[in-house]
Amino acid sequence: MLMSKDLEPSPPGKPRPLWGLKTTHCLTAALCVAAIVAGCGRESGSAKGGKQGKGPGGSNAPVAAIIGTVTQKDVPIYLDGLGTVQAFNTVTVRSRVDGQLKKLSFKEGEDVRAGELLAQIDPDPFRTQVEQLEAKKAQDEAQLSFARVELKRNADLLAQKIVSQEVYDTQKAQVDQLVALVKSDQAAIDNAKVQLNYTTIEAPISGRTGIRFVDEGNIIHSADSNGIVILTQLKPISVIFTLPEQSLGEIQRQQSQGAMTVVAVDRDNRTQLDEGQLAVFDNQIDTTTGTIRLKATFPNANLKLWPGQFVNARLLLAVHTNGIVVPASVVQRGPEGAYAFVVNNDMSVKMAPVKVAQIDQGQALIDSGLTAGQRVVVDGQYKLQPGSKVKPAESSATQPGEARTNVARREKVSENGKAHKGQNEDEAAN
Repeated sequence: MLMSKDLEPSPPGKPRPLWGLKTTHCLTAALCVAAIVAGCGRESGSAKGGKQGKGPGGSNAPVAAIIGTVTQKDVPIYLDGLGTVQAFNTVTVRSRVDGQLKKLSFKEGEDVRAGELLAQIDPDPFRTQVEQLEAKKAQDEAQLSFARVELKRNADLLAQKIVSQEVYDTQKAQVDQLVALVKSDQAAIDNAKVQLNYTTIEAPISGRTGIRFVDEGNIIHSADSNGIVILTQLKPISVIFTLPEQSLGEIQRQQSQGAMTVVAVDRDNRTQLDEGQLAVFDNQIDTTTGTIRLKATFPNANLKLWPGQFVNARLLLAVHTNGIVVPASVVQRGPEGAYAFVVNNDMSVKMAPVKVAQIDQGQALIDSGLTAGQRVVVDGQYKLQPGSKVKPAESSATQPGEARTNVARREKVSENGKAHKGQNEDEAAN
């Protein structure tokens, strides 16, 4: 215990004893420790009281969540594959003879019909050749006519035994030779006429022209690699796509029952471009990728499909009648598989194991685990556990993503408030 003299101030100029300072410091430290212990006791009692009392912010407070209803409807089952659009027919228009290109009768990018004139090559050299061969044939026919007269005369003389058999046979052979020569002349004429016809280039199919490869006035050859223009048939049009080899058996079974529908969807997987039918699947599986190629035909009436375009091809395999359907966000994944939170009448939730058949376009088809009319949690499951109470979201117009953002924001604000409160209490205790 400190004496009064220990607390008296030292005379000026005289140092204070060291043992008095040490005693004072020890007393101050003891008082601080007692205050801290008392504060911890009060906090512990407050925490126990808060744990025992269940106020509005306690563990039984309902959780805001988006609640939906399980529906029942017919659901199509699709097999999705990445496809490439190909023209139904593609023709590179080439010249089959050599000559000067005198005229192009089409406009780039326009539709043409089969048989329409596309280009004209100078026909004069080919027409002259036809005339020359026709003259040669006329000459040979005149010789044949004279040889036949000689043969008839020799036949009469042979009957009168004026000429020998040898003379008659020689004349007959000459006649046969001239007959063959006339036939050869006619074949040459026909060939020349074919070459002349090749100077007029017509559209072999109905389709759309592309960008031309050659201009008027140029000398073109039948051996040119580029040709004149590429003609593509766009109506109908084809899509080549691939599917896993495991789907082959089911595709064969469904195709045996009738034509199978294929839907072409844009790369956003939402915009439908056209609807067609499966034409054929390849006769072998690609061993490097384990996939099989399929070809579908589309009418392409609105020209939404274009050669070279990448699309998502959806093969309609079957239609599941009266299927149980929920939003895809309802299905959650856990260690024991897929499950969903079902809302009871008292607004408590329970975990229901579910078996998912497919998830497509934001909708999940449930094989088992749910029934039509049940209420399920669509969004906000990350705060729930079996037995938790839920309440509908504040606004029915709030989207699931917005609800999740708002809930997370409120949690963050609450956590920050608790952190500031704890910090202030620590500062007050210090």
